[in-house]
Amino acid sequence: MPEIIVKEVRSRAELREFIYLPAKIHKGEANWLPPLYSDEWHLFDKKKNRSYSYSDAEFFLAWKDNKPVGRIMTLINHRYNEIKKEKNGRFSFMECYNDREVFHALITKAEEWLRNRGMVKIVGPMGFSDKDPQGFQIEGYEYPFLFTAPTNSPYMPAMLEAEGYTKEIDLVNYNMPVPDKDPPIYLKAYERYSRNSNITISEFKSKKELKPVIIPVLELMNSTFVDIYGYVPLNDAEKVELAKRYLPILDPAFIKVAQTKNELVGFIVALPDMTTGIIEARGKLFPFGLFKILRSMKKSTKLMMMLGGIKEEYRGKGIDVMMGMKLLDSARKQNKT
Repeated sequence: MPEIIVKEVRSRAELREFIYLPAKIHKGEANWLPPLYSDEWHLFDKKKNRSYSYSDAEFFLAWKDNKPVGRIMTLINHRYNEIKKEKNGRFSFMECYNDREVFHALITKAEEWLRNRGMVKIVGPMGFSDKDPQGFQIEGYEYPFLFTAPTNSPYMPAMLEAEGYTKEIDLVNYNMPVPDKDPPIYLKAYERYSRNSNITISEFKSKKELKPVIIPVLELMNSTFVDIYGYVPLNDAEKVELAKRYLPILDPAFIKVAQTKNELVGFIVALPDMTTGIIEARGKLFPFGLFKILRSMKKSTKLMMMLGGIKEEYRGKGIDVMMGMKLLDSARKQNKT
């Protein structure tokens, strides 16, 4: 029987194998959703990705017959562990062919790496924070993959359970239609809250209008996401970097913020689905991939809810209804269903 060897990634060539291995594993699966490879190169760059400044991480490839057959990333997020007072390690970005021995070799290597660094519990798949795809998909394979969610094969969670792992938490994606008209109950709630509230909902027509609120939104996200499983607060440099990276693809029409006279107290951020464009571009932005992705976003009838939060002391005051109604109105105007 061929020997399985799990080795650390040590060269750029090996990192390339690590990044592109999932595409080989899922070759022939028409609906498999590749990552955006420009994001992958940034994610796994220990010099450019600021997350490595507060995390220890290693990348491993499993080799069989001198070919890469699996991968796994091990991770210790010291910032998160300090906040939560935990000694948890993580594994993430795990992929392999349907081979129990390869899977076992990879997860065993991860356990060994984390145990040697003093960790007492291993959780995964989980990246630096909830901004990275986390968990294994366990059902819903009849629906298209989402670029914000895992894209694993059904055999992966089964093999993880065979290793003795149990569920830590459920992560759920919801799919709902955009109603042709606002339900009466929401209309009544919107009218009541709007009439009796000092809250205003701001909408945007251009990225120039939107740009000044991006950092305040990320600051509010830090405080409102504090209890979300896996969330790690962004520092100032990370806020600026995140705003710079994602402002070009944001559609101002699908961003709403709630404000009092003095402060921003709520936000929702949605984005037209880019899944078909990413598949068509095979995850590559250049030379023509970016145009395919932008075109798919323009044609898409699906809207992805990306982020949303309300300052704790303003919850229960109808801000979610007011922002939601504005978002549904914008969705209908652009033929989202």
